[in-house]
Amino acid sequence: MRAEQSRGRAAVDGLVRSILPVILALIVAGLIILAMGSNPLDFFAGVWTYGITGTNWQRSLVLMAPLVIVAVGLIIAFRGQLWNLGYNGQYLLGAVVASGFGPYLFAALPAWLATIVIFLGALLVGAVWSLIPAILKARYGTNEIITSLVMSFIGVGIANLLIKGPFKDPSTPQPQTAVIPDDQLLPYIPGTAIHIGLLIAIVLAIVAQFVFTRTSFGLRMDIFGASPKAARHVGINSTWMVILLFALSSALIAFAGAVDVLGQYSYQRANWDPHYGDAVMPFVFLARLSPLAAIPLVAFYAVLATGGTLAAQQAGLNVDFLLVIVGLILIFMTITEYVGEKRRLGQSYLPPGLRRTLLRPFQGTPSPRASAQERVGEPIPPDTPVSESAPETAPATATDPAPAPEARTS
Repeated sequence: MRAEQSRGRAAVDGLVRSILPVILALIVAGLIILAMGSNPLDFFAGVWTYGITGTNWQRSLVLMAPLVIVAVGLIIAFRGQLWNLGYNGQYLLGAVVASGFGPYLFAALPAWLATIVIFLGALLVGAVWSLIPAILKARYGTNEIITSLVMSFIGVGIANLLIKGPFKDPSTPQPQTAVIPDDQLLPYIPGTAIHIGLLIAIVLAIVAQFVFTRTSFGLRMDIFGASPKAARHVGINSTWMVILLFALSSALIAFAGAVDVLGQYSYQRANWDPHYGDAVMPFVFLARLSPLAAIPLVAFYAVLATGGTLAAQQAGLNVDFLLVIVGLILIFMTITEYVGEKRRLGQSYLPPGLRRTLLRPFQGTPSPRASAQERVGEPIPPDTPVSESAPETAPATATDPAPAPEARTS
């Protein structure tokens, strides 16, 4: 019974710590909009109108497809305590595989076979692109944040060079790839304008959740993420685990780029980068690295991104205001996690030094009797006179306890 109650409290606590940062971020965002001379209610009403009402909810779900796949890719790396921050380059390389090779493959192969080849190519490119930071991390302990970011910049540059060079459509002066015909793109879910990439993304999230929680590989991954040293003691090859997790994470993010191109864009322009990884990362942590829990949070961001762009324009705000909201969610998520962890451990929310500084004005001057008692460390009989000229410190002995910090006088 107690175990069930403990699990229930933990579930409620996790839910609150996931939702509270979003609510606080929206409140502060509303105050910022108000300070800028606009009506926050009009902005949020615009988000609802352009993100959900009518057929706009379908546009939000179309955007949700690559976001969920990117989220699953990030979760794989983060559960292994690996910081794969090369998502922008990985996504664009996967997209350029679809947009660059797609027109030729669809012209030479049946549509279903060309789609499979493109998806496999994107997965392969993403996995290969992760090898350098993964091997450096596994063999030499190199910081993967730096190496993955460097590889991301290189990947973005290579994608742009390919679009401006061999993959450029000669029929247009714009640096872009050739347009893939609509009848060769991913089919729509019947009765909607939502392509089947959304179903693929949801299935991936379900499969990932099952692997994480119901398989031995998921257990080994969690052990490795908790302690690589402990993982080695139980027979887990840490080197191969780093390489495998990096490869799976990067492959799925590149796969998201291919799904996005074949699902809605049908071509790719140079210098285009939606920064999906930056946007979805806070929601990955709010979901506690759970693929299923990430789905509703990613759906919320998809609605915010779809409706927020037009709503921001109508409110006279820059479209980058959405990044402000994402940043606020990150800030409040950090604060909420800090407070929750301190509360769980029964510790003060303030660092000891700051706490003493803040409480010092409210602490009275200790009496001579209290000072003497704290110096000697023994109780003083009530009838024992205390000399006003007693020295401030008593000679320290091997058995004397250290003076309490609160007894120090300024």
